[in-house]
Amino acid sequence: MSRFSRAAGLARRIALPTTAVAVGGGALLYYSYKPRNIPGYEGPVVPPPIFGADGTFKLPKFPKVKSREEQIAALKKSVDPSEEYDILVIGAGATGAGVALDAATRGLKVAIVERDDFSSGTSSKSTKLVHGGVRYLEKAVWNLDYSQYQLVREALKERKYFLQTAPHLSMWLPIMLPLDKWWKAPYYWAGTKFYDLLAGSEGIESSYFLTKSKAIDAFPMLKRTDLVGALVYYDGAHNDSRMNVSLAMTSALYGANIVNHAEVTSLLKDDRGKVCGATVQDRIPGLNGQSTQDFKVKAKCVINCTGPFSDSIRKMDDQECKEIVAPASGVHVILPGYYSPAKMGLLDPSTSDGRVIFFLPWQGNTIAGTTDSPAKVTNNPLPDEESIQWILKEVSHYLSPDINVRRGDVLAAWSGLRPLVKDPKAKNTESLVRNHLIDVSESGLITCAGGKWTTYRQMAEECVDEAIKEFKLQTKPFINAPRVSGTEEVDDGAILDGSCQTHNVRLIGAHGFSKTLFIHIIQHFGIETDVAKHLTESYGDRAWTVAAMCKPTDKRFPARGERIAALYPFVDGEIRYAVKHEYAQTAVDVIARRTRLSFLNAQAALESLPKIIDIMAEELKWDSRRQEREWKDTVTFLQSMGLPEPMLSTTRKQVESRKLDFSSSLEYKMYSRHDKPIEE
Repeated sequence: MSRFSRAAGLARRIALPTTAVAVGGGALLYYSYKPRNIPGYEGPVVPPPIFGADGTFKLPKFPKVKSREEQIAALKKSVDPSEEYDILVIGAGATGAGVALDAATRGLKVAIVERDDFSSGTSSKSTKLVHGGVRYLEKAVWNLDYSQYQLVREALKERKYFLQTAPHLSMWLPIMLPLDKWWKAPYYWAGTKFYDLLAGSEGIESSYFLTKSKAIDAFPMLKRTDLVGALVYYDGAHNDSRMNVSLAMTSALYGANIVNHAEVTSLLKDDRGKVCGATVQDRIPGLNGQSTQDFKVKAKCVINCTGPFSDSIRKMDDQECKEIVAPASGVHVILPGYYSPAKMGLLDPSTSDGRVIFFLPWQGNTIAGTTDSPAKVTNNPLPDEESIQWILKEVSHYLSPDINVRRGDVLAAWSGLRPLVKDPKAKNTESLVRNHLIDVSESGLITCAGGKWTTYRQMAEECVDEAIKEFKLQTKPFINAPRVSGTEEVDDGAILDGSCQTHNVRLIGAHGFSKTLFIHIIQHFGIETDVAKHLTESYGDRAWTVAAMCKPTDKRFPARGERIAALYPFVDGEIRYAVKHEYAQTAVDVIARRTRLSFLNAQAALESLPKIIDIMAEELKWDSRRQEREWKDTVTFLQSMGLPEPMLSTTRKQVESRKLDFSSSLEYKMYSRHDKPIEE
């Protein structure tokens, strides 16, 4: 063989692996940095209205839901066999509202009742993430746990549906994993890349590495000692109770009869001992000092979606049934917005006792949590001081030592109950799988329990599938679907063929939403920029209606929109909209679920309460007795939001006359008020 041939062979042997490395590296580079169509950033399906040549401007005309009184009247008709429901859902949290929407869009006749309010329990007290679960993926790998792996895969798929069906209420959020040792870099890099890989086409953005200097630039509050860099991965975030309310109201537009503040007092059974409905009590007349009467709701199938309270409904069916839910308490605290960057969160995967803690921007403030400990099922559980102090201690570990994490900085705190599915082998709640289960009792009561917010839609789909199979329900295409978009340009009914389509069904407010919609709201109504952004990101295209319900201010600017709390963008029109279009019946419904004020700042919620009660009294014709009751009930509720003990005896007169005594509060003592000016 000539020297030329040997040289050529050597060149080929060197070139092949080099080419393979180049191709592989190029493919990885392309995957990491390829352009992505990020859900929620597309243009609106329905363009915003514009001024005509003659200067006229026509506001969108959206379809209206039935009034609450009409919904109750429809429920009462179900005793007539011809008016019987296919499905009666008990509980209007994320899962229950999801089941109602799924069943209604399959052409089934659906009713849903809720003892309190939409998302009044667990569904409003989440970490506000729409995530696959990085920590679950780690457990799946190290413990070879296939159920955890399946949960992550399912959640990543559902994450994208959030952003597609409710782009105004959900968004993508980069989350930082700080690294204090170099050896952790490849470990976390491999983990986040595996997370990206599992997401596949459902992925939002690709994870990336930050050097120490870039990590500090992105997150200036970070502790610099022992920091060698950071990994950043992407997950979703959302406004949980607003999402829940939107699910409920969308299902109402599609024909579901939905009533909040209506409690199931017993289950109905036929001659064969099969569940065939429920006895329901409307709780609102009782709040008005009137007598309440139970009424019957008949249905072929009854589905129990009451989260932590699932076993109480199951025991109405069978007193001897074995409990299937192991509730765990998760405490969160709200800190001022300056504790975190406006658009980046942080995850501490290894706290002092091995738990995981999130530190996330939310609604202009910072949310920190969560704890995870066994708990008893109660209404509005109180956040315990030990958990609050633990969160603050953990937060201080990864923030710069010159930042003093103070107890007085806690603006709100709450405890949520997670309806975890029991594992007979588990020794503590931390090892419980976050999967859901669907249980069918001998009498036919279906219970859907467990899971998490991100997988609510999948849970609902499987639950409705089980109901159809068990009770031989007949689905059908949805004829003459409502024009949820408010225009003839969009026909959502075209996709409703009788199968599950909730991954395609846009929620109320989504059709006309875009990232620039707030500009149109400002230009037409003269609303402040932060208020307009808040309205479009909370109501989507229904911001047009909310803004129109804001009273004129008689100021040069803003022309509309009276704030109900000085430091937050919530305005008077939201209260009127909540009553007229979202079935808000109490002041707590407004401060906790329609707006998020009590979750952001308990004292600000207290200070705004007189204005909220006055507007609701005008809309709902409350007498003085009902107004006084609303004050007492709401202040009691604010205790579960972290309102300081001395303020629980506050009267309305004190708030209105601005004679609240803050001098003994932690927040009052934190700031310099009487210092002499610094001498030059």
